[in-house]
This record gives sequence, structure tokens and C-alpha cells, in this order.
Amino acid sequence: MSAPRPQAELRTSPQLREPVTVDVIMRNVVYAMLPVCAYSVFQFGLSALALIVVCTAVCVGTEHLFCRVAGRESTVNDWSVIITGILLALTLPPSFPLWMAAVASFFGVAVGKVFFGGLGFNVMNPALVGRAFAQAAFTVPMTTWTPSMVAGRFTEFIPSTLTMPFMMPATNSDWLARVAPDGFTGATPLALMKFEQVSTDTVQLLTGTIAGSAGETSALLILVCGLYLIARKMMDWRITFGVLASAALLSGIFYLVDPEIYPSPLFTLFSGGLMLGAVFMATDMVASPETRRGVWIYGSLIGVLTVIIRLFGGLNEGVMYAILLANAMSPLISRVTQPRRYGAVKKVKSPA
Repeated sequence: MSAPRPQAELRTSPQLREPVTVDVIMRNVVYAMLPVCAYSVFQFGLSALALIVVCTAVCVGTEHLFCRVAGRESTVNDWSVIITGILLALTLPPSFPLWMAAVASFFGVAVGKVFFGGLGFNVMNPALVGRAFAQAAFTVPMTTWTPSMVAGRFTEFIPSTLTMPFMMPATNSDWLARVAPDGFTGATPLALMKFEQVSTDTVQLLTGTIAGSAGETSALLILVCGLYLIARKMMDWRITFGVLASAALLSGIFYLVDPEIYPSPLFTLFSGGLMLGAVFMATDMVASPETRRGVWIYGSLIGVLTVIIRLFGGLNEGVMYAILLANAMSPLISRVTQPRRYGAVKKVKSPA
């Protein structure tokens, strides 16, 4: 008696699938960010390292805690919350007190992610939600900057880093007088350009040897890390290109009008957190649109809003607010840019 013939298994399209899961994508994003973290530690030393470790640990612990409280299996294994912790740390000043970083990390995950239902349901980028909270709650520490590449950065912390909880941050003036005897203005390239019309050398912006957040490292390095994700097809290059192209175009128009007041397109692209935001934050798969036309509109909107806030707003940086505003508009953008279904007939209004 012959063996029964195996039954064919019929499935709907697509029949071709790549073995890429959420945790694989998120893990590769973490891999892409590791060189940026390493360079940040090289720039700012122990304080930057502690900031990255604390933010990541608190973010992971917060998500795990809420999963346990809700009686669900912990979701920290998908690596998404690790990305949140690293990105939040990279958006903070390297001298930011660690206890404040822990509070911002808890808020970013709890309010920006868990309360919406976890991965796949968050409306905005959780790391930027945490940074927005820190910007509102800890204004002075969020605008306190320290120089990079100072001597002794691998043997001692920046004094304000180890401030005790709910205490005023320690002053860094004596430390700065010792490590930067030639004087340090405390201004970032964006602040110098906005308030004093003083531009920073492009090479410094590319290499990251400037004052700024822990993630305002080498713009060139961030771009290379983004190219790795694009090559692995784990990042939508259209969003990044849309952000950078629209920012360069709009800033170029203003620069042509008055180069004495407005920064050049190169300065706009490589200064502040624009490169970090365009590569790692604006491309958040959950908070960005789903359609091809939508991602172009979304990316362009971020670039335009960034330039407008930088040039005409009260703040010298606008990347965070630009991405958060675009996140809020993402569902609407997806809705109005949905392609017409095959065979669908466009509705025609009947004459009154």
C-alpha cells in the first residue's frame, strides 16, 4: 500500500518572505548606534558612559516592571527599549545629572510607550518624549554644556554628573577652570550662530570636536552608521533624505538672501542634532507614515520645521520639536496619501 500523498499547503500572498523579525531589526539598529556611543565616550569620557548606561538601564527596567504589573510577558527582548535608552542619552548634555536622566528615562518609556500599549502603538518617539520632559522639568541642566576632549575625562566625572537626587546640580566652574584654562564660553555651534552670527568650521562639525549633547558627535560617523542600516534594508532612506534635503534647500534659500545672518546649508546639516534625528529618530517605524508619498511629506516636514524653529524660534535647536510634531501628524499623512485600491471608482458628487 503506497504512502499517502502529502497535501499541498495553500496560502495567500506574499509567498516570498524574508526571515527578518522585529528583534533582528532593532538589534541591528543598536549595532549601528554603538560606534556613535563609543565616539561620545571618547569625546566626553566617564560622564557620557554613565549617562548611556543609566538611561538604558532605567528604560529597560521600566518596561519590564510595567509588563510584570500588567501580567504580560516582558517585551525587553525585542531590543526596542534599548534603542530608546541609548537615543535619550545621546540627546542629553554629557554633564546632565544622572538622577535627572533616570527620571526622564522612566517618563519617556512609561508615558511615551507603555501607556499607549507598547511597541507598535506609541504615537511619538519615546526617547524624544523623555527629552521633551527633561527640557521642561530641568531647563538649566539641559542648557549647560561642557567642552569635549578635555584632559582627565577618563579618570573623573564632570562634577554635575553625580549630583544627589532633588539637589541643585553642582557647579562646574572650578572644574572648567582647571580643564579648560583658555576659557570656555559654554555655547554650542548653534547658539554661537543664532545669537552671535559666528559660524563653526565644517571639519569640526564633521568630526564632532565641539560642545553639545552626547550625540552631537561626528556627523560623518552618524551618516555612515545610517548607511549600514540602509544597506541592510532596515531603515527607510526616503525619510532621512527628505529631512536633510528639505533642511538644506530651505536654509540655502535664506543663506542666499543674507549670508551674514543665516547659516549655510552645510552648517545646517552638520550642526546640532539634525543628523542624529534624521538617521535614528525620524525613521522610527511606528511613528512614521506607512505610504511612499507619506514618508516624503513626513521627512520634508521635519526638515522645514527644524530650519524654521532654528531661525525664528526662541530655541537654537528645533529637531526634537520638529520630529514630535511630525509624529503627531503621521496618521493624518498616512490617511491622505493612501493609494487608491485597484478597481475602486472615484466618487463623484451628484449635482445639487
